[in-house]
Amino acid sequence: MKVSDIVKDRIDRLESGFVFTYDYFQLGVDKISALKKVLSRMVDSGKLKKLSKGRFYKAKKSQFGELKPDVYQVVKDLLEKDGKVVGYITGYSVYSQLGLTTQIYNTIQIGVNGEKKATKRGMYMIRFMKQPNTITKESIPLLRILDSIRNIKKISDTTVEKACIRLKAIINDLEKSDQELLMKLALKYNPATKTLVGAIIENVNSELDTQILYKTLNSATSYSFNITEKTLPNKEKWFIK
Repeated sequence: MKVSDIVKDRIDRLESGFVFTYDYFQLGVDKISALKKVLSRMVDSGKLKKLSKGRFYKAKKSQFGELKPDVYQVVKDLLEKDGKVVGYITGYSVYSQLGLTTQIYNTIQIGVNGEKKATKRGMYMIRFMKQPNTITKESIPLLRILDSIRNIKKISDTTVEKACIRLKAIINDLEKSDQELLMKLALKYNPATKTLVGAIIENVNSELDTQILYKTLNSATSYSFNITEKTLPNKEKWFIK
């Protein structure tokens, strides 16, 4: 079967928005040149879209025009390696999912262990946030909450007060075991994050012992968040201004 026929058959069966590379076709090295030419022609004809060098997708059309692939498809190769989770989508990309803002960003933030340089894919800038905790599929939802608290002052199109109210609701809806795990994970974050996590959890579940966080704080240090006592009645105890 000709390379063009193989490619056409695979593309026809692809879901719209699925991002793929040359490796997706599993062709021999001797056929890569032909593969590149076929894909290039498909891009020129509009059948495919090019996300970035060596990455393509079949655009989905709506009444508003062509839709971009979702964030996961853009960075999926950066989230898992050899079946192991090595990163997770966080920051800007999940603020709207958590109901913290309606702002849409062209920057995708990924939590990883260690340091990685920013990169660009098509219209997206990809930046990496160092995550001090071990990343597991189970912990990712909680790490996203902690990242949002750590960056609460940087969330656009909202106020810290409004964001705090929303985060209180999110944490209040967590199971007790997840609230406890949230505190343990917060121990590796900066003091400002620990104090806000502790204050929120103490506020939504007075049965939990928040000393695990409180005893790590320096009583001589205060944290300015511009959150009112109406939202956090215990703010003074947690050195919050």
